[in-house]
Amino acid sequence: MSDILKQIVEDKKVEVAARCEAVSLEEMKERAQSESQARNFFKALTTKRDHVSVIAEVKKASPSAGLIRDHFDPVAIAKNYEANGAAAISCLTDEKYFQGDLKYIQQIRSAIDLPVLRKDFIIDEYQIWEARAAGADAVLLIAECLEVHRLIDLMILATELKMTTLLEVHDVESLLAVRPHVGFPHSKYMLLGINNRNLREMKTDINHTIRLLDMVEQPEILVSESGIRTHEDVERLMNAGVTKVLVGEHLMRQGDEGAALKKLIHG
Repeated sequence: MSDILKQIVEDKKVEVAARCEAVSLEEMKERAQSESQARNFFKALTTKRDHVSVIAEVKKASPSAGLIRDHFDPVAIAKNYEANGAAAISCLTDEKYFQGDLKYIQQIRSAIDLPVLRKDFIIDEYQIWEARAAGADAVLLIAECLEVHRLIDLMILATELKMTTLLEVHDVESLLAVRPHVGFPHSKYMLLGINNRNLREMKTDINHTIRLLDMVEQPEILVSESGIRTHEDVERLMNAGVTKVLVGEHLMRQGDEGAALKKLIHG
């Protein structure tokens, strides 16, 4: 685990403890169970298309880029993405490092028909229940943040709540560690993400996905994340057999993120 990831995880432990103190786990479970059923994020991404399937991200800031979007209206951004071909939405909810907020999930989901992923550093079952209570249809689980047995527990819980897991890896070692568990406990609730960002240098390279592709047993569920900026990048990935991408920073830096998404998809 990189130094920045270690620090984020340590901070997240403190944050989760405080949130659990404010609203008990039992209360959060009740809220989650009263929420309408999760939308099918997996199906939204695996439905066959003539073009790339994009998880378009609502993202205000990041540790590597700093402030990305000054004027930030998450609902308007999500609606613009939906109107211009997004298959699903990813929303950052980490407050300290990404200036996100969990309330954005409910706001976005109430305004659009697409499924919504909670993107955060999830280390505890409380956050899974919290995500479902907020209306999230899917959660991100980062392999480098979790021991394998803990990861499996969280995957099982997400599946029980009918939520899709986007299981993210950054390097070869992490991919090898989780590969036996991809598709567990239910293959229709699991996507595998390869993040193209080097967490030590914070640089991105889409060739990272292509290099690891031969190690992926189910390329049809693979999502390439980070560093995708042009239609040519998309074409290179699709020619290699990768048909799903997650794009955030590039779109958020454009004056019209919807037009930028349409150009990314269609050229």
